[in-house]
Amino acid sequence: MEDQFKSGFVAIIGRPNVGKSTFMNHVIGEKIAIMSDKPQTTRNKIQGVLTEKDAQLVFIDTPGIHKPKHKLGDYMVNVAESTLNEVDTIMFMINAEEGFGRGDQFIIERLQRVDKPVFLVVNKIDRVHPDQLLPLIDQYREKFDFEEIIPISALEGSNVNHLLHVVKEHLPEGPQFYPEDQITDHPERFIISEFIREKVLHLTREEIPHSIAVVIESIEPRKDSNAVYVQAAIIVERKSQKGIIIGKQGSMLKEVGQRARKDIESLLGSRVYLELWVKVQKDWRNRQVQLSDFGYNEDEY
Repeated sequence: MEDQFKSGFVAIIGRPNVGKSTFMNHVIGEKIAIMSDKPQTTRNKIQGVLTEKDAQLVFIDTPGIHKPKHKLGDYMVNVAESTLNEVDTIMFMINAEEGFGRGDQFIIERLQRVDKPVFLVVNKIDRVHPDQLLPLIDQYREKFDFEEIIPISALEGSNVNHLLHVVKEHLPEGPQFYPEDQITDHPERFIISEFIREKVLHLTREEIPHSIAVVIESIEPRKDSNAVYVQAAIIVERKSQKGIIIGKQGSMLKEVGQRARKDIESLLGSRVYLELWVKVQKDWRNRQVQLSDFGYNEDEY
């Protein structure tokens, strides 16, 4: 008798900065989600595809659920919540260091409306003493009837294989949705813009990280050489932010470009010429037309 093939969609949900993107990149084995120590880094659903000989797991890394402060925030929370009804199982990821918070209560209230198996994934166990884990797990267990509670370290890979095995057991028998060599459903254009945005997140602080969007203006193969020419605009809300991102004599923008180019070259497998500039679009996070232009389109959800 032939072994059954399982497939399904797995949502990764949790407060901002619990390690969802780190988990995704570890499992898929390539960088598809941007990582930062700043909350609300992920703005769109990012599908990572893991294909094994007996199963295909399609992970959806949702934006961290948080209390929205502007239209972009509303969009991010709507995306995360709509995901819960579209998947086969849900991984509710928490940060072992942070403990239970109001944001977790907000998420649990939403999970109670969903009839899907929910796993509590306690991430970052490498950062806490084992004695701290049991009281934390008991606290969450009192709040919700989880299918199973699994402690992991996404950064170190501890217990991740066990988590995948357990999740796989709860998936239905089904088809292979994507070719086995495909690791995401996002177009290259989107991933390139995220690489650039990630570098700005890493190099700036305070209000800058959440005030930017990146728009890819063009991706053109160079006829005169085996290289790709990428032009991209970094969008900010104020002139002062533009000055910070450009930096003294263009130093910050140059550093962003050099770091992003390495990731883009790895993605495309060829040399890349990257041209960046900075544009001011006042209050873009509260303007629906600009949110749509920059890829945050509410009509899709």
